[in-house]
Amino acid sequence: MPTKNNHLVISALGRDRPGIIDRLTRAILDAECNILDTRMAVLSGEFAILMEVEAQWDRLARLEAQLPELQKSLGLTIITERTAPPEAPGQLLPYGVDVVALDQPGIVHHLAAFFSERNINIEDMTTSSYAAAHTGTPMFAVRMTVGIPANTPISALREEFMDFCDAMNIDAVLEPVKG
Repeated sequence: MPTKNNHLVISALGRDRPGIIDRLTRAILDAECNILDTRMAVLSGEFAILMEVEAQWDRLARLEAQLPELQKSLGLTIITERTAPPEAPGQLLPYGVDVVALDQPGIVHHLAAFFSERNINIEDMTTSSYAAAHTGTPMFAVRMTVGIPANTPISALREEFMDFCDAMNIDAVLEPVKG
């Protein structure tokens, strides 16, 4: 019977410079752990990464033992959390949400509140600010994936969402995630 792997979520934050990912992934490889999922960005010169790693418990312990020295040598703040693989979430339908609007405070909060009030979980999200082509108008874009409970009437939800977007003067699309 195969041994069940354990999971570790690693979060690291610090001043960006070349070699950070090389050193982090080398430590993971040296500990014989496997990277399952990663999100990484550089925001205003600050490096941020969130990783999910799996391995047998003793290999994760070996990796955890290396992290304080890695944190010091790379000048990062590293936080870890042991976790378990996610349980089957029941019947959730993955939907993508794409929003574009004039940049204004509160867009992300209002979107989060809309979905939270309907017991819909935001599973993934990225945002960006940019200047519109030709005019230079400050714009804001949001892309997210949400898990909609299978018993939710999609047509009613879509109508509520479009009314919400009209009231906020934002352009949006809510559609099933394909593939």
